[in-house]
Amino acid sequence: MTIWLNGSLQDADGARVSVLDHGLTVGDGVFETLKAVQGRPFALTRHLARLTASARALGLPEPDLDEIRHACAAVLDANPMPLGRLRITYTGGLAPLGSERGEARPTLVVAVAATPRRPDTTAVVTVPWTRNERGALAGIKSTSYGENVVALARAREHGAGEALLANTAGALCEGTASNVFVVLDGELHTPPLASGCLAGITRALVLEWTGAKETNLPYDVLERAEEVFLTSTLRDVQAVRAVDGRELPAAPGPVTAKAARTFDEQAAADLDP
Repeated sequence: MTIWLNGSLQDADGARVSVLDHGLTVGDGVFETLKAVQGRPFALTRHLARLTASARALGLPEPDLDEIRHACAAVLDANPMPLGRLRITYTGGLAPLGSERGEARPTLVVAVAATPRRPDTTAVVTVPWTRNERGALAGIKSTSYGENVVALARAREHGAGEALLANTAGALCEGTASNVFVVLDGELHTPPLASGCLAGITRALVLEWTGAKETNLPYDVLERAEEVFLTSTLRDVQAVRAVDGRELPAAPGPVTAKAARTFDEQAAADLDP
């Protein structure tokens, strides 16, 4: 694998980031994951805008978006594949051991790996941990991903592909790496950004393309939703077939199937919507 590290393409086996990088020692960094189809990134402009917003919110220097665009193109050209997971990681760089940042420039890594097409359906479980919608990292795509690792491991222990979390107010929030949509009385809803969920790129496109509503939803809405689906960069629109073992009558149901069809058509027509 060939990656981009701090200004140049390098062989992944020989690329080195300091063990004192703030992204490693304290999780001081932000990232984006993009779908790459036949060597072309999907929704790159939106992802770069979110990367910039995340960096700004974390207090990191503004990323050089021209360099990142160049890095993405170089990495994709160097690693041809039909479907790829393109990852942009931007950290605080070399720093003292502790929370205080150093004076070094940020670290930028761009890498891609082949990924299979996701399954058409998945099962989800609810977990006892919550998102803090009022926390400093709310809505930031931070490399501090420990909470997601723990919650996803719980889901896998129960044979599920994703874990869904409430926020501290007891409202439905999001998955560990996905946004969640539910169908109630035939209408499509998703939690608002005020719930503490990430402003997902696929989430935003589904809202634009389907007319779904942003609604504050109690966590137990999952017990009565007619349909549930997840959205993320690599999932696109993925139907949920079971929630905590409760089988949904049809997965995908009609609303989910229509949303998935609409997303596929619109995404195929414009790779940078």
